[in-house]
Amino acid sequence: MSPVSGHRHELCYNGVWRQITALAEKASPAVRADAGDSFKSSMSYTWINDQRNNPLLPTSGYLIKTAAEVAGAHLGSDVAFAKVEAETQQSMPVPIPFVKQDLGISLTTSLRGGVLCPLTLGGRPYADHSRINDRFFIGGPTDVRGFRHCGLGPHDGKDAIGGDVYAAGGASLLIPFPRVGKESPLRLQAFVNGGRLLALKNTKEYMKNDEVFRSVQSTIAELGNQLPSMAVGLGVIYALPVARFELNFSLPLVIRQSEDARKGLSLGVGISFL
Repeated sequence: MSPVSGHRHELCYNGVWRQITALAEKASPAVRADAGDSFKSSMSYTWINDQRNNPLLPTSGYLIKTAAEVAGAHLGSDVAFAKVEAETQQSMPVPIPFVKQDLGISLTTSLRGGVLCPLTLGGRPYADHSRINDRFFIGGPTDVRGFRHCGLGPHDGKDAIGGDVYAAGGASLLIPFPRVGKESPLRLQAFVNGGRLLALKNTKEYMKNDEVFRSVQSTIAELGNQLPSMAVGLGVIYALPVARFELNFSLPLVIRQSEDARKGLSLGVGISFL
């Protein structure tokens, strides 16, 4: 990574043995269907352009991040898919009318999304459905706030089973604590965020490649057909050099059936945030 340009490129090989075992007595049929061992062998490429003045408490600058991953039998994998994610974040100072001094108030907006496309494995003419191990999961104290961890998107009973297409976004207004000053890592936060997580639109157990692509296209189109699951809230942020702590009070506004919303206080710790 160049300290001047802020660009970073990562090319990786991933070899991961995954297990879904020791299932709970009330584990859902969808979880049981994917239970057992799986070996993912994939290549991934990530590009990051980070121009923020502080990655954990930005007041100016932007972030652009893209990631792509391909898994298949040619790499020795027992799953086959192509997976793409993109994220952008913009932070800017908020001036106060008739006040020349910079008070340290800032606005951060974020948008991210991803698509998982199942592929045919080996010489078979059909693509299997994606596995729980590979799908997207969203929701949580530093993700889409106002929902429990992995609380958005498809569920089977009480189990989150993930989705193949998602989009999420948010806006946060950060205000320094009174009498503490803008140089402090402590901030008040007011936020609104939301997102949607969908499984591929199809009813077939196996799909040909052209059917998969049509299903992906129709699922992406479905993202904009309804309001996203949404929440608003207030909170406190404390940014350490290695992680960001958030204590928020969230009020969910739009909740879909089976989604796991959380009204009230939640504590989050992480290095990535919406």
